[in-house]
Amino acid sequence: MKKITIAIDGHSSCGKSTMAKNLAKEVGYIYVDTGAMYRTVTLYAMRHNLFDENGEVMLDALKAEMPNIKVSFKFNEATGRPDAYLNGELVENVIRTIEVSNHVSKIAAVPFVREAMVAQQREMGKEKGVVMDGRDIGTTVFPDAELKIFVTASAEVRAQRRYDELQAKGMPADYEDILKNVQERDYIDSHREVSPLRQAPDAILLDNSNMTIPEQQAWLINQFRLKIE
Repeated sequence: MKKITIAIDGHSSCGKSTMAKNLAKEVGYIYVDTGAMYRTVTLYAMRHNLFDENGEVMLDALKAEMPNIKVSFKFNEATGRPDAYLNGELVENVIRTIEVSNHVSKIAAVPFVREAMVAQQREMGKEKGVVMDGRDIGTTVFPDAELKIFVTASAEVRAQRRYDELQAKGMPADYEDILKNVQERDYIDSHREVSPLRQAPDAILLDNSNMTIPEQQAWLINQFRLKIE
């Protein structure tokens, strides 16, 4: 059976990662969470005070620190999914906090950060047999991907999903704060100069506002089978 590259792009908190992880596990592909990579860089920047008093990125300071930021993934036997690590430290849960969410879009808009992460992503997927989700996988990272999906849902639905996810993990969450964050990230992601969030012309649109996770997975595996037949 031929191996292909699967690119899943879309708005924040629309379930891209869950879909991508489950698909990769079902078909035996490698999964790469590119959003986690930008969140990990963001966590490093927060810990090293690389945001000024106005919340803007201190670009020169961050650029100088980039060689010291190593993002990696290790398979978690308990969950059956990869966890994100920052310089060898497990950070999978801490990078999902609202504090990181409030800063990640500004880090992800920095050209030299994107350049470094895209280079890593292309290296990870050069042998195909990979499922990658993010904002610019089908447009910038792998424009020749055989299967491209663009996922969206209403901002309110996405905010509720993020709220429920944080509550399930026992983490503090406020729905209105999360909704505001989702809306702000949509604007920043779609208006940044480098690799803005947009649907690739050959991507298949999926609005999953009213779909269950099993329904999404059934739809996605069908799209996969159509591509490999």
